[in-house]
Amino acid sequence: MSNNVDKYLHKQMDKQAGIDHTFHRTKIVATVGPACDTYDKLLELVKAGVNVFRLNFSHGTHEDKAKIIEYIRAINKAEPYNISILADLQGPKLRVGEIQNGSMEIATGDILTFSSKEKVVGTKEKIYVSYPDLHADVKVGDKILIDDGKLEVVVIEVTKAGDVKVAVTYGGLLLPKKGVNLPDTAISLPALTDKDLVDLDFIIEQQVDWIALSFVRKAEDIVDLKRRLNEKKCVSKVIAKIEMPSAMVDIRNIILESDAVMVARGDLGVELPVEKVPMAQRDIIRKSIHRAKPVIVATQMMESMIDRIKPNRSEITDVANAVLEGADAVMLSAETATGKHPALVVETMRKIILEVERTEYRYDREEDLRPQPHSPNFLSDAICYNACNMSKDVKADALIGMTQSGYTGFVLSSYRPRSPLFIFTKVRSLVNQLSLSWGVRAIYYDEEKDLDTIVADQINILKERGFVKSGDSVINTGSTPVHLHLPTNVLKITKVD
Repeated sequence: MSNNVDKYLHKQMDKQAGIDHTFHRTKIVATVGPACDTYDKLLELVKAGVNVFRLNFSHGTHEDKAKIIEYIRAINKAEPYNISILADLQGPKLRVGEIQNGSMEIATGDILTFSSKEKVVGTKEKIYVSYPDLHADVKVGDKILIDDGKLEVVVIEVTKAGDVKVAVTYGGLLLPKKGVNLPDTAISLPALTDKDLVDLDFIIEQQVDWIALSFVRKAEDIVDLKRRLNEKKCVSKVIAKIEMPSAMVDIRNIILESDAVMVARGDLGVELPVEKVPMAQRDIIRKSIHRAKPVIVATQMMESMIDRIKPNRSEITDVANAVLEGADAVMLSAETATGKHPALVVETMRKIILEVERTEYRYDREEDLRPQPHSPNFLSDAICYNACNMSKDVKADALIGMTQSGYTGFVLSSYRPRSPLFIFTKVRSLVNQLSLSWGVRAIYYDEEKDLDTIVADQINILKERGFVKSGDSVINTGSTPVHLHLPTNVLKITKVD
């Protein structure tokens, strides 16, 4: 085989890989850890269907994270993918300290003492909790949950010395460094801890695509983080992680201030009564779609596959339900970070997504999302709304948008169109950021000619890449005059030559 023929075949294979990879509309977020932290393993996950890599700043060093970011960017350069990078800040995660002998059995009825003043090695006498204001914020009768709710204690006394005495209501094995949740307590810790601020400086330096803020309690938490990013001229977009009951109280404003939302069911499932979690998930997804904000469903989606090669039936249903409810993305945590079969987990999740999208998925949700006259973007919203309506009516083979802020991409995506959705942008950072949005294939395009030439260029690019062919119907949205960069104000339908 000649070198030229060989290069051509490889190019065609790469092109097809790009098409196959973007075929599932609901995106997959995978957490990077020791099980997948090399270039080859990350590429294997991408080929299996990953759209976004999550870097968990609760673990690992900045040096580790820098190397992973370097690998992901190398993949984006060498391969036909636009993989997004999500940096997940730890937030005010409360934990118990070290435990004598590595573990301690506590029984129902035991009386324990929690201290936040001194870092003692935990015994039946005293256990350290990493929350300086524990004694000031809790009150008698408050529940304290440990290790994702496996252990439960109740506050019976707050001493003058600043210790908190608790009675064990549900005992078990207490392990070191396990998380502590205070579902009955208004926590006074700031959303950004000292550790987060150090991590944030590094993250801003690395110019990642998305930053997730943990334990968001109110919209002001998001406003504060965005202010810090703006001061540093950082274009990273912000994800609000919803994992506390107080966030549910202010959920409308949190969604409005955020660029995206994550239903973080780990801590949310501990903080809320368990029976309320499914409806909270559905409510957050619905409200996020209505505001055209990408929404991720996370935690324990395929947890049994950390060790096994097949998921539990309940996990299959869980993933399918998140897709049916309209989530933009579903997320894997320990399954890919430390699991035995990271690529297999991604492949399995992708198969579930594809089956749901092929059979029962409810596309074209424009009847639920009519443009609102009070919206500051009402006119461009109306164009996007009618573009999606038209794409359904004519069974368009492609729906194309242009954006400089990402807004048109997010809005078109929120209608969940059946027609393949392509977003062109001259802003390089948006190409990867839009990889989180349902159904979006983002393409870099920086020409500023007349609108007819731009539309023709876009169709030709899609034709060259195998996404459309002669005879197909294509719907374009855009704005004119082009040089003024106005909000979307044009809708055009074209028959491909």
